[in-house]
Amino acid sequence: MTKFWKKYVLWFAQEHVDFRVAEFESIVKLFGLEFRHFSDNRLKPFWLVEFPNDETALQYASRSVALRSIIELQAHANTLPEFHQRLKTLVDTDRGALSQYFNAQSFKVTVETYNKHFTQREKVDKIEAMDYLPLQGAVNLKDPQVEWWYLEFWGLDPTDVPDAPEDIVFGRMLGQGQRHLIKQLSLKQRKFIGNTSMDAQLSLLMANQAMVKDGDLVFDPFVGTGSLLVSAAKFGGYVLGADIDFMMLHARCRPSRITQKVREKDESIRANLKQYGCAERYMDVVVADFSCPLWHKSMRFDSIITDPPYGIREATEKVENKSHGKDNTRSADMAHYPSTSHYSLQHLYTDLLQFGAKHLRLGGRLVCWLPFHREDYNEAMLPQHTHLKLVANSEQLLAGNTARRLLTYEKCTEYSDDSSPNPLPQEPGQDFRERYFNTNGSLESRQDRRMRKAAQREEGRLQMEMRGKIPCDGRAKKCDLNKARFD
Repeated sequence: MTKFWKKYVLWFAQEHVDFRVAEFESIVKLFGLEFRHFSDNRLKPFWLVEFPNDETALQYASRSVALRSIIELQAHANTLPEFHQRLKTLVDTDRGALSQYFNAQSFKVTVETYNKHFTQREKVDKIEAMDYLPLQGAVNLKDPQVEWWYLEFWGLDPTDVPDAPEDIVFGRMLGQGQRHLIKQLSLKQRKFIGNTSMDAQLSLLMANQAMVKDGDLVFDPFVGTGSLLVSAAKFGGYVLGADIDFMMLHARCRPSRITQKVREKDESIRANLKQYGCAERYMDVVVADFSCPLWHKSMRFDSIITDPPYGIREATEKVENKSHGKDNTRSADMAHYPSTSHYSLQHLYTDLLQFGAKHLRLGGRLVCWLPFHREDYNEAMLPQHTHLKLVANSEQLLAGNTARRLLTYEKCTEYSDDSSPNPLPQEPGQDFRERYFNTNGSLESRQDRRMRKAAQREEGRLQMEMRGKIPCDGRAKKCDLNKARFD
C-alpha cells in the first residue's frame, strides 16, 4: 500500500538559525517521525517538507522551539502568475477534498512577508487577488474556524531586496510551535538567577537536542542556578545537578539583578522548578568538584546537558590536590576549607567526555557548549571520544571575535576502561580566558592585569581629587553588601 504524503510549510523564527537543523533532526529521532523532500536552503524562514499526515506534523510542532507555525501547503511558486495558476488548478481539481475547509462557518486570510513591508491596502489587494477561492463562511478575524495564510519571501538581505518575491506559498494554518515557552520561562520573571543563567530559548533548544522525554534522568554537572534543569523538567525529565560553588547552590552569592541588593531567603533551584510547576521533577543538587570522581560506576543518565564555565564571568576551578601536606597545622576538630586551582578547559572537556562515556546509557546524549575564538576554529579542535559520536555542531556568535558551539554527542558503544577522549589542542599557556583578554596578541598574566587595573583606578582617583570631587570607597561598599547577605 502506497503511503499518502502531505506537504507542509515550516515557518521558523529568524533567530539562532544555525540550530534549526539540529533541533529538527533531534525531534524527528525522538518521536521516530518520517519525513521527506527537505528544503535545500536552510537559511530561509520557510521550509517545505513532507509528512505522512497531520498528526505527524503536529507531533513535531509539539516540541519545536525554533518553529513559529506549521502550515498545510496548498500552493507554492516562485512567481505570482505561476502561483495563481497553481492555486486555481488546486481549486478545480481538489475542491471536494478541501470542501470542509472552504465551507467552514468562519475563516480568516492572513498576509505575511519576510524582508518586505506591505501596507494594509497592499495586503487587502493580495487577498482580493485570490477571489476565485470558494470560501463560503463569514470573515472572523478573532477566532476563525479555518485560518488561511499567504506568505511571500523577499530574500534574506535587507540591503538588497529583489524586485519580485522569490517564494510565494499559500496554505491552511495547522498549528503553532512552542515559542510561548520562551516567554513563560523568561529569566526576567524567574525566582533565582545568576550571572551565567542560560537564556530560556537556548536552554529549551539544548533540551530538545538532548531528546529529553517524560521519565528521563537528566544531569547537569555545572548546574549554576539550574536554568538547564528547568527546561529539561518542562519536557518531563527528572533533573539532578552538581556544582563546586557552594555559595551559588545555596543562593548566598551576590544578586545578579541590578535592582536587588540582597538575595531573598527562599531563592533556590528548587524554587525555580516549583515556579514553573515542575517541583516533582526535581531530585537534588550537590556541591561537588567535577574533576574528582563522585558517582558509582553503575550510575546511568539518559542525558547530560551542561554549560561549563569559561573563566570569564565564572571561574573555572577545581579542588587543589596537594601531594605533600604541612605537618602540625590542623587538628581533628578544625573545619577544612579546601583551596582551589585553575581547571583548564582542556582538562575540563577531557573529563566531561570521559564522564559522558561512562555514565550515559547507550544512545544517551551529551549536550555542551564549547567557547573559542573564531579565527582559531577548525573541526580538529573539537573534543572527541571513542564511545561518543558528534551528531550536531551549531555556532552562536558572542562578543568581539569570540563564539561558542553547541556540541551534541551520542553514546554509540559501551564504555571500556582502555578508552580515553582526545583533549582540546591548544597552544601551551593559552586557554580561552587568556585569549579573550589578550586579543592584541600580547600575553598578560592575571597578576599583571590586576596591577594595571589598580594603577588605572588610582589614576582615576587622583583625577577626581584634582577636579574637587570626593571619591567614594567602592571596596568598602562592596564589603558591606557582602556582609548584609548573611545578616
